Amino acid sequence: MKILIVTNLYPPFYVGGYELRCEVIVNALRERGHEVRVLTSDHGLNTAPRPEDEPHVKRSLRVHGYFGHPWLGIRNLRKLEIHNNTTLKNEIKDFAPELVHVWNLGGISKSLTLTLQRLGIPVVYDVSDHWIARSLKADVWLDWWNRKSDSTSKTLLYKALSLFGVRKSLDALAPTNPISDVAFWRLYFCSDALKRFTMSKGYDVNHGAVIHCPVNTARFNGEPVSATRPMKKLLYVGRLSEDKGTMTALRALALIKDQFKGEFHVYGKGDEDYTALLHAFVKEHDLPVSFHHGTAAEMPDIYRAHDALIFTSEWEEPFALTPLEAMASGLPVIGTMTGGSAELFRHGQNALTYNAGNPKELSERIVELAISGDLRHKIAKTGQADVIKLCSEPVIVDQIEDYLRKTLTQWPQLRQQSSTNIQAARASFPLTVLPKVEA
Repeated sequence: MKILIVTNLYPPFYVGGYELRCEVIVNALRERGHEVRVLTSDHGLNTAPRPEDEPHVKRSLRVHGYFGHPWLGIRNLRKLEIHNNTTLKNEIKDFAPELVHVWNLGGISKSLTLTLQRLGIPVVYDVSDHWIARSLKADVWLDWWNRKSDSTSKTLLYKALSLFGVRKSLDALAPTNPISDVAFWRLYFCSDALKRFTMSKGYDVNHGAVIHCPVNTARFNGEPVSATRPMKKLLYVGRLSEDKGTMTALRALALIKDQFKGEFHVYGKGDEDYTALLHAFVKEHDLPVSFHHGTAAEMPDIYRAHDALIFTSEWEEPFALTPLEAMASGLPVIGTMTGGSAELFRHGQNALTYNAGNPKELSERIVELAISGDLRHKIAKTGQADVIKLCSEPVIVDQIEDYLRKTLTQWPQLRQQSSTNIQAARASFPLTVLPKVEA
């Protein structure tokens, strides 16, 4: 297949797992013989040199209001919107992809979704955070053109812009349709929890597939902990913040100071004030807790050097990778059932679980795991097998590749079924666009 990836950030410029996962999938698809080009933003180029040896990556989209970029007034935002939409159309004209695979549009013009719709090209959306559920309705450009205003002057302005053809002219360059016109005909979520959350915000995505995030089980690997190996080193990996439940872990340890004699190693960074609270709590309760930082390259060895992972997240994470990496590395996991984690954890089988934010229950799970070597070994062995079977990179790449292929096959039928919606959107604001790219 000939695939154009469209996304906000792309390594080496990234802020989290979304961008890293995109790079993994891009590289895997290229290794399988697909021709893949990435269209992403110029974020990072003002502070670092352009990466070398990436002829398949085009860094020319512009970010608005995210990642340290300023929020723009409507006049300057108009220029950015026109630039991004023109860039996308030119890239499609130059590369002539069979399919566009859209990843994260956080901070990037959401009007691009409407341009893709108008071009009629097959599109698949990868959804692994809340950029649809929470960010789409907040898009400044689309909101400005479609908001209902109580101000008489603003109402008259909108009417004048339409009456004198200004809106139609701009719309030909950067769509101004309401977000209700955006159709997500083909998309997949990283978890059923994220899919249900997106549906709860009013989006018609029940037809979306669920494809979990991949784990590099070649890097994250190890012998499942043996029944004879004592539990002396507990591990936490992640951001240090209230919603991650780090303090809950410390409170749990304070409850079992006389029962659990091991150490708790915390790997991560966070807000200075919250981190200071954690340090103060450790000092006040004289807990065997130490704080560390680890690079991505060091993480496989860090996992293998510990006896169990504590996963304390208290927010609805779409799909957390940390516990999966630990499980792949042979560690037993104690974790919460928030968000996508509930789709993998099976209490007493491949993990021990507890109610998020409950330090007493967490302390009981730690003691339970510490006193039973057989339970530790069973959980570690089953958890590792589950991750390899369900979430290893080859398995996930197979699923994504299959979904993209089926999209090409099904697209003509999808377009025919949705032709009424397409015609309605085009009738609202007639456009001059590039020639249709056939499916």
